[in-house]
Amino acid sequence: MVHSEPFPCRSAEWTRSDAVHSNPHTTLITPDAPVTAATHGGRAKCLQRLVRLDLPVPRTVALSFDAVHRIAKGELPDIAAILDEFPPDTLLCVRPSSEDPDWGGPGAVLNIGMNDARYVEFCDSLGHDAAAALYLRFVQAYAVHVARLDPDMFDDVSDESAHGLRETLHAYEAETEEPFPQDLAEQLAGVLRSMARAWEGTSARLLRQAKGAPADAGLGLVVQAMVPGVGQGECGSGVLQLVDTTTGLPQITGRYLSQSQGRDALGAGVEALYLEKDVRGRSLEDVAPAAFADLKRHAAHMREKLREEMQVEFVIENGHVHILDGVRVARGGRAAVRIVVRLVQDGILTPQEAVMRIEPHSLNELLHRQVSPKAKRDVLGRGIPASPGAATGRIVFTSADAQAAASRREPCILVRRETSPEDIRGMHAAAGVLTERGGITSHAAVIGRGLGLPCIVGASEMTFLTDKKQIVVPDGRVLRAGDIITLDGTSGQVLAGEPEMLEAALDDAFQTLMGWAEDASDIGIRANADSPADAQTARNFNAEGIGLCRTEHMFFEPGRLTVMREMIFAESSADRAAVLERLLPMQRDDFVQLFRIMQGQPVCIRLFDPPLHEFLPATRTGQRELAEALGLPVSDVIRRIEAMEEYNPMLGLRGVRLGVTVPEIYDMQARAIFEATLKASQDGDPVVPEIMIPLVSAKREVELVKRRVDAVAAAVRAEQRQAFDFRLGVMVETPRACLRAAEFSPYTSFLSFGTNDLTQMTYGLSRDDAGRFMSDYVNQGVFREDPFHVLDTDGVGELLKLGAERGRETNPGITLSICGEHGGNPESIAFCRAAGFDYVSCSPFRVPVARLAAAHLAIGQNVGRELT
Repeated sequence: MVHSEPFPCRSAEWTRSDAVHSNPHTTLITPDAPVTAATHGGRAKCLQRLVRLDLPVPRTVALSFDAVHRIAKGELPDIAAILDEFPPDTLLCVRPSSEDPDWGGPGAVLNIGMNDARYVEFCDSLGHDAAAALYLRFVQAYAVHVARLDPDMFDDVSDESAHGLRETLHAYEAETEEPFPQDLAEQLAGVLRSMARAWEGTSARLLRQAKGAPADAGLGLVVQAMVPGVGQGECGSGVLQLVDTTTGLPQITGRYLSQSQGRDALGAGVEALYLEKDVRGRSLEDVAPAAFADLKRHAAHMREKLREEMQVEFVIENGHVHILDGVRVARGGRAAVRIVVRLVQDGILTPQEAVMRIEPHSLNELLHRQVSPKAKRDVLGRGIPASPGAATGRIVFTSADAQAAASRREPCILVRRETSPEDIRGMHAAAGVLTERGGITSHAAVIGRGLGLPCIVGASEMTFLTDKKQIVVPDGRVLRAGDIITLDGTSGQVLAGEPEMLEAALDDAFQTLMGWAEDASDIGIRANADSPADAQTARNFNAEGIGLCRTEHMFFEPGRLTVMREMIFAESSADRAAVLERLLPMQRDDFVQLFRIMQGQPVCIRLFDPPLHEFLPATRTGQRELAEALGLPVSDVIRRIEAMEEYNPMLGLRGVRLGVTVPEIYDMQARAIFEATLKASQDGDPVVPEIMIPLVSAKREVELVKRRVDAVAAAVRAEQRQAFDFRLGVMVETPRACLRAAEFSPYTSFLSFGTNDLTQMTYGLSRDDAGRFMSDYVNQGVFREDPFHVLDTDGVGELLKLGAERGRETNPGITLSICGEHGGNPESIAFCRAAGFDYVSCSPFRVPVARLAAAHLAIGQNVGRELT
């Protein structure tokens, strides 16, 4: 017998089964049913929320994680009690309900209950084609998922007519040697068993673990009354949402397909209708205006009450709307920001809630160009994603070629085995950088992040033949100079050609969100900036000052490099000082620009750090050119360069050791800083520069440098007859400096921990070479994460805590910070905040990420306090 309402939804008068209502593991979804996402899954909980909103949701029974686990072991629930929750002759569907929808689950099975008798009844009420389509779909799903038959056996079924149904049933019976089951209870039990066992299978477990799910993640199931979407009048199914997935802007999007079920409307090649009226074709609003109006009203109601943009899965039965499910709208970083800002503007969320909904790393999608999610990817190779964003350009193999391409306004990708300070001009000219060697804190990675330049390092699976100006990729293709490639610095993929891009999106919504984050955060965020351009970027992102200015990068400009080399070749202290006099005005002008851009905010300037050999040419051609510039024999130049070579230059004559043994360099830099301080203060906010001594390991080093800096300050004050203040501090990047911080803290105003070198020295790892084996170490569990990417809070973190505690023992008011690349990492910021640091400093383009992470920590702590 066919009901007058054959597909009932929530029939309030229907007799409820005590066996189901008293069982928390198999329960009818009602407003007060014991259903949670942690026990029954996200879909079940969402359906309960929709029921509470009194939306037209089909009657549903939810099975808990525990119930499904028992089903997988062969212990079925009371099938009769479940069926008693639905009116007789109701078709059913079973859908997965995992705790997180991203973890996936087995596919839904529709039309459970179709059999020969129901087919005859539906032929009379719905028509032969609709009845055949319902039965055929169920038989094929049951055959594949329950009977475990090969889906290829149905390839010869030509259509969804009665003839096609007969072919399918015949194929099923021939393969299984038994007739298709006709009993609803047997059908439902088979579907429940198949879905439970599929979830607990090895392949499914490994797949969801790859998506971040725990190994023991549970699956719930929902058994729901079917509204088939086929039949008389306007029937069909589809999805609707009120925002665009890519942009986050208000726009009704989705698809609707007449005479369809489930998510058929989203299938490739189907002739689905638009939702709103559209000049391109027919729409749901054209064929069922009342249903369309109901859908919009339901979606808006869900948005307001569930406090989220939702995608509505719906089915229409003879013009009447039923809501099958509601899921959070999928979105990228730029859409997510616009969505939460609009929810605040509409009074649905608070600013603090909006901030907490945006994952800090997702901001990289807004800060840089990205490869469009819709773009096809021809992957040539992979490396370490060292600096996010995407760039397309022609391959060049030298910095000179990069600069030449820039002069022609041709985007290029600079390809190097590894970059050195001499490549900085080429990096400035390039659209992106690709290196064979290096890790997350290598030269290319650090400079790339500072410039906001997409960068992939450690692409060791690709063979770099730089002498031939070729790259051989793993599949055998050969790339040559001039070929066009794309770097995806966010994923680490090297792509062929020019895929579609999404531009950076620093719009009003982004600025609004950042304002809310700034109001909430309680740890300072500064930027590492080495040039006026870096400083302006930092200023644009509202950095609270510069936490690290690496002055050596200023000496690689063409006009300065030759002078720097003259100083290196000078024979005496007086000669060195005379040459440095020519660099003084250049340094002074650099600092004036930085101070003026930062408008009175603190600027921390690290004194000269790298070994001097980095400024000398490594090639014979360069050495001959230097000999000519200095008026020296080539042999003398080569001899001097060879004499300066060190076996381990990163642990050799660099940093404060240069300041002690070649003090004229620090004297010149101190004078440049102080003269720039006075000049910038004349027409702007007062400047109080911070001078940082690098690579300290002994108190006497600090005493010697401090004495000379104080002497230069006194001389400048006397010459200019003007007073000024400055702060002197130490860059703590050796383990001994952490352990002996109490000795030199009384001489300093701040301790800034350089976690790049500190990690290198603590582990005994080369930060430039560790990328070659780091992935193996992480994969085999030697390290939980790359310690150059995520701060090692156990080993390196213990040194940070010791340094901070001992520094404050002898100087309670000392300022503490980190200025290594860890400063932009959300996990590292949490450690610094808990350890009582005053600020973190990071690359300019990581400032928004760091600020949002800091806001998360502050808001989360405040919420925790309120709860207690």
